[in-house]
Amino acid sequence: MSLEVIYVTRHGFRSPWSVDPSTGNYTASIRSPTKLPTDPALASHGVEQANELATHLLGVNPPIEQVYSSPYYRCMQTIQPFVRSLRRIQTQSFGNVSVKSPPGIRVELGLSEWYGLAPFEHPSSAPLDELQSFFPEIDVDYTSSPAPSRHGESLPQLHDRVAKVIDHIIRRSDREGHKAVLVCTHAAVVIALGRVLTGQMETDFGAFTCGLSKYKRQASNNVQLPVDSGNKAGTKATVPVFGGERKIKETRSQVQPQLDHAGDADPYPHDSRWPDVGSPRISEIGLYGGWTCELDSDCSFLSGGEERGWKFSGDESFLETEGNSLWRSNQSSTLSTAVNRPRIESHDSHISPVVGTSKL
Repeated sequence: MSLEVIYVTRHGFRSPWSVDPSTGNYTASIRSPTKLPTDPALASHGVEQANELATHLLGVNPPIEQVYSSPYYRCMQTIQPFVRSLRRIQTQSFGNVSVKSPPGIRVELGLSEWYGLAPFEHPSSAPLDELQSFFPEIDVDYTSSPAPSRHGESLPQLHDRVAKVIDHIIRRSDREGHKAVLVCTHAAVVIALGRVLTGQMETDFGAFTCGLSKYKRQASNNVQLPVDSGNKAGTKATVPVFGGERKIKETRSQVQPQLDHAGDADPYPHDSRWPDVGSPRISEIGLYGGWTCELDSDCSFLSGGEERGWKFSGDESFLETEGNSLWRSNQSSTLSTAVNRPRIESHDSHISPVVGTSKL
């Protein structure tokens, strides 16, 4: 059996943070459980959204067999009610949860938040040991795809990163015989996933808080692969997150090669926005056109409906200009112009060009 459906959801409504674009100093008025300013918990309304999402996910068809999440607290907090409910139902149905192994939360670094290119390092997520103390449902044996660069990404690099992580997930799901999986991530990644799966690279797919998207594999791209008994192919490499802490394992598999890109010196040069869509490898898993969007950030099951929609407004990178001043690349060089920059009220910018506050 090969993977047929990918469900994608964005985390629930969260508390905000801010950044000083001249220094890269991130701050938050509400303390995060992980003590990282860019790793806030859900707001009370976000918790309500997560519970409504969990109830809805229990009834989707085909049912979800595996869960993948960004390593950020808000994403795992969003998906935890569903995983707990599913485990409880399976325990009641089988009498012993060991009869049918329930899905855990696979922490996937490739689904991490998107930050624009910068001369400074953006914050990373918390180490695995700390995350597991909050989320015991984490699958500690899972080997993640590589994390994005701490110095941020351009839009083409984001698309390439997302193509690599969904390639990793699809191929693993095919081997394990999973029919449907769930991905919980951030607004920019939600949109990029839609683009990469459908090939509609200019489309702003929906990205509402706790909205649910559904992508179905086209029949011509269904590939029957042997079911994996649990052994992982390829070699593992551990990339540091925090010194002295347990790391989230990352894989660089020789059996599952990365998407082609020019040059290997920099692990994050991925500027190949338009890959060779005719290559056997791309055609096999259906990236760039082999998946159909059947639901686009559906919020019909949420009591508040569509909230906190978001879409791209430039590449959000930080550039060094004359006088060593740092400005957002999609800003004007004058503050007055930046202040008057038109904005779409229903879609928050990732980082406000004036005060440096994050999207909610």
